[in-house]
Amino acid sequence: MRLPLPAARALTVLGTALTVAAPFLPWTWTSAYPGNLTLYGYPGGSQVVTLACGLLAALFTVALPRGKPVVRALRAAALAALTATLVTVVAICVELGGVVHLEPGGWLAAGAVLLLAAGAHALPDDTPATDPPPPRPLPRPLEVAVITAVFLGAMFVLAYGITTESAQDFLAFLPAAGFGARALAAGGVTRRVSAMNARHRTAVAVAAFAAALVFPFTQTGDQYTAIADNILVFATVALGLNIVVGLVGLLDLGYVAFLGTGAYTAALVSGSTFSTFDTEPWPFWAVALLGMAVSLVAGLVIGAPTLRLHGDYLAIVTLGFGEIFRITVNNLDGTSGPLLTNGPNGINSIPDLELFGFDFGRPHTLLGVGFGRFGTYYLLLLSVVALVVFVYARIGDSRIGRAWIALREDETAATAMGIEGFRFKLLAFALGAALAGLAGTVMAHLQTNAVPENYKFADTAPPNSAFLLAAVVLGGMGTVSGPLVGAALLYLIPAKFEFFSQYQMLLFGLALILMMRFRPEGLVPDRTHQLEFHEVRTT
Repeated sequence: MRLPLPAARALTVLGTALTVAAPFLPWTWTSAYPGNLTLYGYPGGSQVVTLACGLLAALFTVALPRGKPVVRALRAAALAALTATLVTVVAICVELGGVVHLEPGGWLAAGAVLLLAAGAHALPDDTPATDPPPPRPLPRPLEVAVITAVFLGAMFVLAYGITTESAQDFLAFLPAAGFGARALAAGGVTRRVSAMNARHRTAVAVAAFAAALVFPFTQTGDQYTAIADNILVFATVALGLNIVVGLVGLLDLGYVAFLGTGAYTAALVSGSTFSTFDTEPWPFWAVALLGMAVSLVAGLVIGAPTLRLHGDYLAIVTLGFGEIFRITVNNLDGTSGPLLTNGPNGINSIPDLELFGFDFGRPHTLLGVGFGRFGTYYLLLLSVVALVVFVYARIGDSRIGRAWIALREDETAATAMGIEGFRFKLLAFALGAALAGLAGTVMAHLQTNAVPENYKFADTAPPNSAFLLAAVVLGGMGTVSGPLVGAALLYLIPAKFEFFSQYQMLLFGLALILMMRFRPEGLVPDRTHQLEFHEVRTT
């Protein structure tokens, strides 16, 4: 039985008000629970997530009397508040040993989000039968300011997820962030911002880079900056794989081998005491170029005889190449084969990078803020990501990129139109390999070692080919931001949940099944892929 509309609205307003108020009350009496939820008037830990979700719900609640189609957005915001709050309340009871440890504020928060969710879902759906007209453009300075604010807000949300101190806080944050993003999309905010981004691509690039640049300035140590560094490494490699998988449509299951090629190349000429090359350390610019060149040649050698294959056959060949690389470097130990990589021991003690006299391993001060080792590497990796994004964006909009997309959609038709499929696919394979090699040269210095066990097809921790492919598919094939989002999520989740490593492949498979069922185009879809899976509502 559905509630009358006035009663549903009243229930929603009451639930929203209580959800916003509850974080300002203590939820437990002891500071033993992470986040210190014992203070009056000062939200901490997961209370901040509940407060943010409550404010988002309040925004859509205010729009209800104005006739805006926001019910679906309000429902998503209510689910965000519900999941964040109930996860925290249940965790308090489980971790501390019973409901006796809940203060009245915790009971109030649980009741408030239940009221909010019940009221929001009791409201009648007001989604229009047709897609709304495109939003009217704002003045250019205002749109640029909005774009900048959006990227700073997104960076703040990501930084909050990275810097959560406990698995409980991250478990409350993750579904809330997902439902919050869904609320913004259902409310038309994402659509309007996307339209602004399409009109101001240069402003988008600058704003994204500036927002990412802020992160290390907010950190007082290297604990969370190290996580961000690894996310940037894997995001770079995922972008390179996205050229092969997303733009051309080739299934590559051995891509991590190109990352290993760059890493081993850098390790051999880095000046490490464990290197089998008796040579002076090469400057980083030369190491980066050499790593890219060796990986590119490896891509050409592997791609030339195999890219005439299609579908599952190509996937099997690339999977075999990835395993051959790992087994080969594992046997180049002077016993099973020539002495080159030190076999399973790998090449350790790789020194820190020096670029034009700047030592990335030493502490530095920039604009009055102290940077540790991982902070300085973050700046370098951010520059590498920016370079890869630039290459990806420029080549994706070029004649070559359009040829790749044509081959992905229908190779037979593309060939009939004069596109030489093999040559363009080989170019994509080589370029993707070179970008992975560039990331590998930085990763070798960041991790100070290169060992064969880092480059498996599947493992309990990244990097591995399965992780990289999942990042591209989950994030959204054929887009710039999709692999970045996918890599961030798939690295953060195992890093935050210690138990996750035992079930990583099981949960990755479950996530892929759910994505293929409910959002096959990925979290950040390419417009073409989105239209393939969803009908456009017209009059």
